[in-house]
Amino acid sequence: MIVEFEGDVFLWDARTEAWFFVGVPAELSADIREIPRVPRGFGAVRVNVQIGTSKWRTSIFPDAQRREYVLPLKRAVRDAEGFSEGDVIRVRLEVLEV
Repeated sequence: MIVEFEGDVFLWDARTEAWFFVGVPAELSADIREIPRVPRGFGAVRVNVQIGTSKWRTSIFPDAQRREYVLPLKRAVRDAEGFSEGDVIRVRLEVLEV
């Protein structure tokens, strides 16, 4: 499954300024939850990601408060693509079944 969406970059904990994420829209998150897969720690789902020219493999994680998956955004990607908290970014996710 490959999906594309736009989302706001948000800071998880303002005290540390270390963890930035973008939320996967609720409808797409619901579709991803329906994909059969082997359970992983913390409910993680393996994905390939592309933002701009940056590509990498990581996991998205369920966030009970937001009721959607969230994608962690590495500093190297934020720096390379020039975005920060509050920016709207376009994300391409390939959900991996294993």
